[in-house]
Amino acid sequence: MTAAKSPHIADVPNSAGEPVPTVPTTADVYGAYPRLTDDQIAILRSCGQVRPVREGEQLFRAGEPSGEFFVVLSGTVAVVEDHGDKEHVVQLHGPHSFLGELGVLEGQRAFLSAVVRTPGEVLAVGPAALRDLLSREPALGDVILRAYLLRRTMLAGAGTGFRIIGSAFSPDTRRLLEFAARNRLPHRWADLEKDTEAEALLMRLGVAPEETPVVVWHDYRVLRNPSNVELAELIGLRTGTVARVVCDLVVIGAGPGGLAAAVYGASEGLSTVVMDAVATGGQAGTSPRIENYLGFPAGISGMELAERAVVQANRFGARIVVPAEAAGLEQRDGVNVVEVADGGTVGANSVVVATGARYRRLTAPGVERFEGLGVHYAATLWEAQTCRFDPVAVVGGGNSAGQAALFMARESPAVHLLVRGGDLGHSMSRYLIDRIERHPRIRVRLHTEVREVTGEDRVESVVVEDNRTRGQEVLTVRALFVFIGARPGTSWLADAVPLDPRGFLPTGQDVAAPAELWKPLARAPLALETGLPGVFAIGDVRSGSVKRVASAVGEGAMAVRLAHEHLGDVGPSGIR
Repeated sequence: MTAAKSPHIADVPNSAGEPVPTVPTTADVYGAYPRLTDDQIAILRSCGQVRPVREGEQLFRAGEPSGEFFVVLSGTVAVVEDHGDKEHVVQLHGPHSFLGELGVLEGQRAFLSAVVRTPGEVLAVGPAALRDLLSREPALGDVILRAYLLRRTMLAGAGTGFRIIGSAFSPDTRRLLEFAARNRLPHRWADLEKDTEAEALLMRLGVAPEETPVVVWHDYRVLRNPSNVELAELIGLRTGTVARVVCDLVVIGAGPGGLAAAVYGASEGLSTVVMDAVATGGQAGTSPRIENYLGFPAGISGMELAERAVVQANRFGARIVVPAEAAGLEQRDGVNVVEVADGGTVGANSVVVATGARYRRLTAPGVERFEGLGVHYAATLWEAQTCRFDPVAVVGGGNSAGQAALFMARESPAVHLLVRGGDLGHSMSRYLIDRIERHPRIRVRLHTEVREVTGEDRVESVVVEDNRTRGQEVLTVRALFVFIGARPGTSWLADAVPLDPRGFLPTGQDVAAPAELWKPLARAPLALETGLPGVFAIGDVRSGSVKRVASAVGEGAMAVRLAHEHLGDVGPSGIR
């Protein structure tokens, strides 16, 4: 009896035409490279097209849109990264394996190329058919989405993608690095002060050091100090400007609450536009793991939660525009008009403000100097890569600080959790406290405040003080992660909507608005409605809200229901 061949071995013909086992195809790591079953491929055949492919044929090319979804039926396909005249094989796919990563679902340009190594057949599925299939076949959709999320994370960890060349001391370099990290874009940073190849690369590209930072896209396109919008358009993250858009619902802020409003609004037939100044995911998107979110007993990372929501919102037809910064709000002829920083406008009957709250900047000598050089206001994979295996400090006593401490402790030899108060239980969930107290590499320092951050070209130590005894101590750390306080994202509203004394948006019965605004509607503000009719506030930006992801998601769904009610009051005039 013939022994069964390993599914991970690719066969190529020898000189006699006989198949000979050669390089193993990429093994399935944590579900990143699964092999589809015959039944799953049959489902995909119903909406795809079988194509013969020849050796050397490119199925997609780095730098170009990667819209089609490919399943290898026979033969092998290599996913490669090009470096000038050099080619590095990142993955090798054989029968029953599928190509691509997250960009396929989100319409981004490909970071890598796919080249046929041995001839055979592939099954090609178009982007619209794939999105429809993800909703009709949730089990298969989950296999694909999980694999794509893991592949994106692996690409980022391997330093694949575009290059950012610039000085660590340049604010624009730090801006580009933050934008790439927050949007989960695979990239590499070449530090002008430390990377010996950076200067040679600049000379080859004809770029002077004073023109940095630059973004290098696959060795053939160079952007000199691009804006976030220009970088987004290069990647395919943003496909156009927002100019005089008119819709039923506009959502400002793409955190969990805003994305929930987008999903429910679009799925219920409302033309929906979502805008965010930086990235989808909001503050929750920077969380390494959310462990108390219903339905995910093992927890879920903020990145995965955000990406799943983005795919879901896109499938229902919501338009997500990132980056797009709201700069103002006013009512014109009964329509709420959002002004966009780049000069466009979005008009809608209903506006959902989900701009959240940002962590306050730590005020201590050295903090501002080292922002991006060891001082961070997020703890994701990208920030963690800069200080792997080094001691770090985390400032804050809430859930975000606790999650960051546990995340960093996976590889850091020592994590100092610095808490100003005397009790973790004041603002941190019990499950986090229990895990932190049991962790051998986390030391909790209560009644402790940062007094200074020191170092040469990056963070090397932190001076902390006991706020009871005033005794000081120097901690040797290579990074400081800050999660303190909350500053609401309402500065763009100016005087358009009433705010409470702390800058948050009061809603419902807490609104103290002029009666003449509400007289034409013959009603008081609805539960999540602000002092401006048709403008709703959800999540952390709302006065008195519960600062939890699940609460924000629930409020996002509720806001859409209230938007329907408001639409019934004012009618569709001026919108269509």
